[in-house]
Order: sequence, then C-alpha cells, then structure tokens
Amino acid sequence: MINSPVSHGDTDVAVAAARAGAEIVRTRYGQRLARFDKGGGDFATDVDVAAEEAIVDVIRAARPRDAIRGEESGRRGPADARREWLVDPLCGTLNYAVGTTLVAVNVALRDGPAAVADPFGGEVFHTDGESARVRREGRDTALAPTAATRLVDVNLDPPFPGAPAFRAVDLLAHPGFRQEFRPRVVSTTLALAWVAAGKRAAYVTDGTGLTESVHFAAGIALCRAAGCVVTGVDGGPVGPTGRGLVAAADDETHGLLLSLIREPLGASRVGPTG
Repeated sequence: MINSPVSHGDTDVAVAAARAGAEIVRTRYGQRLARFDKGGGDFATDVDVAAEEAIVDVIRAARPRDAIRGEESGRRGPADARREWLVDPLCGTLNYAVGTTLVAVNVALRDGPAAVADPFGGEVFHTDGESARVRREGRDTALAPTAATRLVDVNLDPPFPGAPAFRAVDLLAHPGFRQEFRPRVVSTTLALAWVAAGKRAAYVTDGTGLTESVHFAAGIALCRAAGCVVTGVDGGPVGPTGRGLVAAADDETHGLLLSLIREPLGASRVGPTG
C-alpha cells in the first residue's frame, strides 16, 4: 500500500482516537469481562472490542476516506484507500484481564503520525513523524530518551519466529546482560513509549514485520521520532522483512545489546564496558 502525503491534523486525529480508546479501557477497569478465544492461548475481551469501536469512530469522523486495520475487526473502509490506520485498542489484554494496569492503546497512520495512550498514567505519547512529545494534563513536553535507568524491557511472549538463532528470553540468561542491565517485563508495547520518554534504556523483542503490526507500529514511530536507535536484532532495518526489534536510547546501549545478542549464551566477556 502506498500512502498519500500526511494531512495537516493527522497527529490530532491519532491523539484523539487513542484517548477515546483509553477512556473505554479506564472506565471499564475492574468490571466483569467477556472473553473471546483467539487460539494459541490468546484472547480478546469485550473491552478490546469497545475500545476499538471508539477509536474507529474518531478516525472515521475525521478521515472517512482512509482505511482502518484493527486488531479485533480487521481491515475496514474504502477498498481503494491509499492511507491506512493501524489500531491496537488494548495492548496488554492479559495484564488488564487480571487487574494489572500496565496497558496501552496504540494508533498509527502507516508511515505517518502515531499516538500511544497510557490509560492509567494519564499520558498520551505522540509523534507527527518528525518530533515526539508526551501530553499530560493538556500540555505537551518533548520526549528525551536516556539510558540512565539501565532498565531493559524484553518481550517474552511466544511464538519466537527467530528461534533458534534468537529468542528474547535467552537474553535474560546472558551473564553480560545481568552485568550491564536490569530486566523488566511489562508485557505491553507501552514499554516502547517509555524508551522514547527515558523511562527505559531499551526494548527488545523477537518477531517479524513489526512496522506493519498494529501492536508495534505506533511505538516504533515514537522511538524513531524521539531519536532512539531502532533496528532489528541483527542490526538490519526494521521493516516488513526485518527480524525482531532493538529500540535503544542511544548508540552505546544499542551496540552493547546487539553484541550480547550475537555472543553465544554462556560465553565470557573480558572486563566491564564502563
């Protein structure tokens, strides 16, 4: 699909749509959920569905000629649409279903603006494709990545399409990783927004085609716009055929993580890196 140029106001549409989904997620928290099995241990809830509909309503009202691809409803809109919005209405469904508030609402125009809403933190991270900001209580602040926390989120959700060459779970057992970083497992791509915001030093996941994914597109767009270093686990580009994702706050952190990924598990390292 070839997108038409980004329209003025697309960032506002992304933010408004993400906030609409986040409002559903927040207000329905703690209520009884209906679950819909998706196979392989995955499931959606009626809140996922309701949040997606709220997001779609906002996008349709503002951009009726665009297509929308939602995690729960698939693709809808004009068959010949040149622009497509990618929607993950509740990233972290399992967290949410068991009463954990670490979730995100992701909305991205393919190759354009994007927004990631934290329903419980009251923040909306957003990008126009060139700069990245966070909106709190109506005020926007520029995102500033930093590796100071030394916290690295590692996505452990199967399947592991890169196995046996790479599985994110193996990184946690690497002695060099334990020496340099502290692992975190948020189980939602909210962690990607946190890399852009300086709350995490990096994020690592297995997978393929992540820039086309409703789960990852918004977070990747944020990290790129914020100035993070974003590649596949092999150091190559992240794209339709890319392998996994390493999004790091700076070159040093990114390079160290790639060296750990490439180094055989159990191999010794000579001295600290500083």
